[in-house]
Amino acid sequence: MSNPLAQDLDHVLTHTEGLWDGLRGQRVFITGGTGFFGCWLLETFAWANDRLNLAARVVTLTRSPVKFRAKAPRLAAHPAIELWPGDILSCDFPAGAFAYVIHAAGDASPTLTTAGPLAVWDTLVAGTRRVLGFAHLCTAKSFLLTSSGAVYGRQPAEVSHLSEEYQGAPNPLDPRAAYGEGKRAAELLCALYARRHGVPAKIARGFAFIGPYLPLDAQYAAGNFIRDALAGGPIRVTGDGAAYRSYLYAADLAAWLWTILLRGEPCRPYNVGSEQAITIGDLARAVADCFPATAGRSAGSLRPEVQIAQAATPGRPAERYVPSVARARHELGLQQTVSLPEAIRRTIAWHTP
Repeated sequence: MSNPLAQDLDHVLTHTEGLWDGLRGQRVFITGGTGFFGCWLLETFAWANDRLNLAARVVTLTRSPVKFRAKAPRLAAHPAIELWPGDILSCDFPAGAFAYVIHAAGDASPTLTTAGPLAVWDTLVAGTRRVLGFAHLCTAKSFLLTSSGAVYGRQPAEVSHLSEEYQGAPNPLDPRAAYGEGKRAAELLCALYARRHGVPAKIARGFAFIGPYLPLDAQYAAGNFIRDALAGGPIRVTGDGAAYRSYLYAADLAAWLWTILLRGEPCRPYNVGSEQAITIGDLARAVADCFPATAGRSAGSLRPEVQIAQAATPGRPAERYVPSVARARHELGLQQTVSLPEAIRRTIAWHTP
């Protein structure tokens, strides 16, 4: 079966040359393997495993193997990937040694964020502690936590790019901060298990992303805008469109995550994202700009209209959520290699029959 992501996966191999030998003959355990991060980890693992003859295996935890087989039948059928049914809070873990453990469960998925603040907290904190305990028992060489830029709390308007040294935090009295505070607690657990049990815990603080497998019907602006445009428009911006975000393409994301797992410094967090800020309004317009020549539209098709619900308030400081990735660039040689316009085009192509 041909892989529609072949170009992206070859791109990842090109930018991770020499990295994969660490996985040769090894077993990897991944939680959250059926989400956005997880699917890209599985795609890139399977591609490298086949092309480099790594003879490695992945066991990935999923609440519903049936749903994952329907979502990604090619991945589910790959002989080096085993689906392990269960929930992070109650599952039995697989037996045997695992050289690498990646904890990507508990991202900001609709299922998690609509479950309520206490459920978010329990999943992030208790789930991370269980997986860290498993990594210790199976003598993992490296453990990766996919954390979040939400640990920094609200980004000050005068700070253009958040670095790992920024000491801000979410408001602990706001129930909406359960996700950010939960990720902070998960990072603390990494430090505790590293000190007490020697678990080599690596931390990747993710920001915003775009690419295949990104849901179009969730709380992700980029996905929502592509959904609107695919339906013929208009592309709807619910606020004033003035907030700044930045977007890293999924192929770059996968390369960064594997690099942090295999080469990152334990308990030294790395921001993962793009430094190229764009307003939400301009993001909507960038999506619209991609459509006259894509998605099977004729050359004379109209560019989708962009509708912004509210006028910007004059003088109001801009809301920002943009990382500095200087640490990842200088220490691990990581960089953004796919531009945002190209990332949008590739994501549209993935969702276009």
